[in-house]
Amino acid sequence: MFNDIGALELVTIVVLAILIFGPEKLPKVIQDVTGFIRKVRAFSDSAKQDIRSELGPDFKDFEFEDLNPKTFIRKQLAENEDLKEIRGSFDLRKELNDVTDAVNSRETGPAPAAATTAGGPSATPAAAGPDLLKKPAAPAPDQRTVYDADAT
Repeated sequence: MFNDIGALELVTIVVLAILIFGPEKLPKVIQDVTGFIRKVRAFSDSAKQDIRSELGPDFKDFEFEDLNPKTFIRKQLAENEDLKEIRGSFDLRKELNDVTDAVNSRETGPAPAAATTAGGPSATPAAAGPDLLKKPAAPAPDQRTVYDADAT
């Protein structure tokens, strides 16, 4: 329940509890809080038992943690054979590495012979189209849109 509370946070909570309730009332407050937590757990357990008994024997393996979407998806991926086969045939890291290698080889590789002209190699080969990884050049001052301070 409190897995993500560190030692410094726990000490801070204890010091604040002593300052707020005082050393005389603190044991009584701790007893009241632990009693309340026990009642909530007992209520939760009895509600789970009631739901399981109402669902019947078909749902004897039903776990309430399966209602969490992450747990449900993880369980379905682990049990479904078709999804295991698809997941095994698709390697996302390999695909990303292939794309990265292709992009890097285009940027650092020699220019193709067809793209070389009398003026030197062309910036973008005609077959490849525009280079989407490069930042576009700023438009000329006469092509820029006029900034209207009143419109903003």
